[in-house]
Amino acid sequence: MNLRAGAPPIKGFIETSFVDWRGAVAAVLFLPGCDLACPFCHNYTLASDPDSYLTLELEAVLARLAEFAGWIDGVVVSGGEPTLHPGLDELLDRIKAAGFKTKLDTNGLKPGALQDLCRRGLVDMVAMDVKAPLEPLAYARAAGKAVDIAALAESIAFLIRGGAAHEFRSTIWPAWHGERELKAMGQALEGARAWTLQAMNPQNAWRPQALGEGAPYSQEDIARLQRELADPVLRAPHGQDA
Repeated sequence: MNLRAGAPPIKGFIETSFVDWRGAVAAVLFLPGCDLACPFCHNYTLASDPDSYLTLELEAVLARLAEFAGWIDGVVVSGGEPTLHPGLDELLDRIKAAGFKTKLDTNGLKPGALQDLCRRGLVDMVAMDVKAPLEPLAYARAAGKAVDIAALAESIAFLIRGGAAHEFRSTIWPAWHGERELKAMGQALEGARAWTLQAMNPQNAWRPQALGEGAPYSQEDIARLQRELADPVLRAPHGQDA
């Protein structure tokens, strides 16, 4: 294994989380930088001003994780966008060597990196954000810039074909994600293990003015859309086999 790139800087560390890995207790590491500018992003300072965060020493983080052995099930590597860092493989390898499972949060725009990490056994679980139908204008609106739709489709196909245990996640806003858009997204995710919808929160958004007028989906709306549009595209009942 090539570790020459060096592990990427760690800009945040949550010791215990019950919500970042479905069915697991996990620690979470946050890496800086992102290749998107999603208006609804709530971790936007990791993308826009990563130097405003202290860099945590990897050895100190690993030493702290060792104290949680037997309590946490794994470590989530999130961001920002982790796959931008050439040393991500070293970080994941060190976490695995310490005895923890790993989960990667990604936007899916680096399918080559995603496939390489999974095939090398460095990732046990992948959560990929799917922000809109796989159509250039719709995706650019949600992502804050133009994206490579083919790259997204490649990452989705790799995961659905069995490249890794996975979950797709979509943060939705009524003006952007009506039933027509959600059905189109569902067609692209047919056969996935899990697809989770969550309401966009304009109060925590990077650029709330880009969202326009309107209120977020209610929890009742999200539950209905999950039941009627998201769950039916899965290969198994929601939350199973993930």
